[in-house]
Amino acid sequence: MVRERADSSFEPDRPDNLVAFLEGTVRRFPGRPAFGVRREDGTYRWMTFGEIGKRVDALRGALAGLGLKRGDAVGIIANNRPEWAIAAFAAYGLGARFVPMYEAEIPRTWRYIVEDASVRMLFVSRPDVLERLNPAIEGLPSLERIFLIEGEGPDTLADLERKGADTPVAAVHPAPGETAALIYTSGTTGDPKGVLLTHGNFTSNSHAGRMMFPMLTEEDVCLSILPWAHSYGQTAELYTMIQVGASIGIMGSVNTLQGDFRAVRPTFLIAVPRVFNRIYDGIIARMNREGGVKKKLFSFALDGAKEKRRMEETGKSSFLTNLKWRIGDRLVFRKIREAFGGRLRGALSGSAVMNPEIARFFFDVGVPVYDCYGLTETSPAVTMNSPASFRLGTVGRAIDRVKVVIDESLGDPSLGDGEIVVYGPNVMMGYHNKPEETKAVLMEDGGLRTGDRGRLDSNGFLSITGRIKEQYKLENGKFVFPTALEEDIRLVPLVENAMVYGENRPYNVCLVVLDPAAVEAWGRERKLPGSPDEWAGRADVREEATRQIVESLRKKYGGYEIPARFLFLGENFSLEGGTLTQTLKLKRNVVFEHYRDLIERAYEPKDT
Repeated sequence: MVRERADSSFEPDRPDNLVAFLEGTVRRFPGRPAFGVRREDGTYRWMTFGEIGKRVDALRGALAGLGLKRGDAVGIIANNRPEWAIAAFAAYGLGARFVPMYEAEIPRTWRYIVEDASVRMLFVSRPDVLERLNPAIEGLPSLERIFLIEGEGPDTLADLERKGADTPVAAVHPAPGETAALIYTSGTTGDPKGVLLTHGNFTSNSHAGRMMFPMLTEEDVCLSILPWAHSYGQTAELYTMIQVGASIGIMGSVNTLQGDFRAVRPTFLIAVPRVFNRIYDGIIARMNREGGVKKKLFSFALDGAKEKRRMEETGKSSFLTNLKWRIGDRLVFRKIREAFGGRLRGALSGSAVMNPEIARFFFDVGVPVYDCYGLTETSPAVTMNSPASFRLGTVGRAIDRVKVVIDESLGDPSLGDGEIVVYGPNVMMGYHNKPEETKAVLMEDGGLRTGDRGRLDSNGFLSITGRIKEQYKLENGKFVFPTALEEDIRLVPLVENAMVYGENRPYNVCLVVLDPAAVEAWGRERKLPGSPDEWAGRADVREEATRQIVESLRKKYGGYEIPARFLFLGENFSLEGGTLTQTLKLKRNVVFEHYRDLIERAYEPKDT
C-alpha cells in the first residue's frame, strides 16, 4: 500500500524539490565554502558551492549518457564526503532515486539492498570496500555499473566527471511527490526495510526545521558527525545546510573529533545525546581527578549558572548572582566552549532524549542542546525544541504542518500515554516492496503509527515514555521500558554499554560493558596491582560499577525496574559483531541469543 501524493503548489522561497535546494544556493553563494575535508595534518580543505555545482552538472551529464533515467536507482556505499552529495544531487537532477548504504556494513546486507532497490549504478568509496563487495553482488541482474570514488582511470568518478563536462544535460525538477531516496532502516530484527521518501518529504521537513531555527544563515558552519546514510543526518544537516548556504566540515573520525572541533570551529551541531554524554562524563571525571582549586572553581561556576537560571525562570535577577556567573563563565565555561571551537551557539540532538541534568549543564555552559524527535519514516523530524520554545525533558512541539496524536488505547492509564501517531507532509510513501508492513503502520486517514509511546502536555510538548515493541512485562505483570533504563545506566562513569532483559521473568538482569578508560582512571587512583587490562575483571571494580548503577537508578525508577543481577561482558556490542544497528541501537534478539546461557544462569537460584 504505497500512497500517491498530489503535487503541491511551488513556492519560490520554499522549493519543494532537492534539486532546487542546491541550484538556489549555487546561484546565491557560488564562492562560499560548501564542504571541508580533513587533511592528514588536521587542517581542512574547503570546496565552494560553485565547485560543487559544476561537479554535479558534470556527473549528471555522464549518468544521462549512460542511460540513467527517471525512476532508476543509484546506490552509494560511502561515508560522508563531498562526493556523496555530488552523486546524490546528480541522481536527483535526472529524477532518479538515491540509495545510500554504510561502509561499515556486512556484505550480505549490501546485496539485499542493491537487489531489493534494483540499483542500476553504484558508487563505492574505496578499493578495499569494493573488494569486500564484489563476492556479495555476483549475479545481480539489475546492477549494470560500479564506479570507484577514489581512483583514476575507467570506471571511476573522476572519469565520469571528465566525460560529463563535455556532454551537459539540464536538470529536471522532480515533483514533490516523486521518490527521492530509499533509506533502509537498520532493523533490529529481520531484513532492513526500504523507506520511500519523496522530495516533498525532505523539503517540507527542512523548511519546518528552518522555521524553528531562523537564526541559521549562510555564515554558519556545521561539523558533520552523523552519517548522511541516515535520514537525520541527511535532512537536518546536509539538505538544510545546503538550503541555507551554510558550510559543512566533515570530521575525520571519532578519534580526531577533538582536533576537528578546533579546526572547523562550528557554530551549530547536529548530533545525538551520546556525543554530549561522553563530553560531560569526561569533564566531570577530569574535575574529580584533579580536585583541589580547579574542582572548587568548577563547582563555583556551576552554582552561579544554576542560580542565574533559576532566577530567570521566575523572572528575577540579582547583581551578585550575575557577577558570580560572569566570573565562572570567564574562568571555566569559556574553556569548555573553546573545546568545541569557541563559536558553538547551539546543537540539535536526536535518536534519544537528553538526560535533563546533562542538558541543563550544557545550557549553563552556553551551548544549548535542543532535543528533537522523529524516525526514518517521517523524514525524520516530528517534534523539536528550539530557542524560542523549549522544555527540557521533552522532545519539543510538532513542527510546521505536522500533527501529533496520542492513541491512548495502546497506553498506560497511570502514565497518561499512548502510541504516537503522526500526520503531515513528512510521512513516508511506504516501505519498498513490503505492502503488508506498509499497511501495518500507515492508516487509512494518512496517519503513521510510530510504535513509540508518548504523552502531550497542555502546551503541546511531547514526552517519550517508551517503545511499544521493546516494552515487556515482568512476571509480576509490571511494565518495563528497557531503553530508558539503559540510557541512564550508560551515564554511570564506569559503564560504556548495557542491555536490560527480564521479559516474563521475576526480575531484570543487566548485561554490562565497562568503560576501559574509566576503569583505568579508577584503578590508578586506587593504585590497583597489575595492568589496566586486568582491572575490568576484578570483583571490587565490578562491585563499584554495580553500586554506581543501582545508586543512580534509585533516583528515578521503582525497585522492580532496577536489575537484580549484573552480568559483566568482556567485549562491547558492535556493528561488526552484529549486535548493533548502523544507528547504534541494540539488536536485542541477537544479543540475547549470543548470551542466552549467561542470562539463563542469572535466573537460577543462588547457592545457599
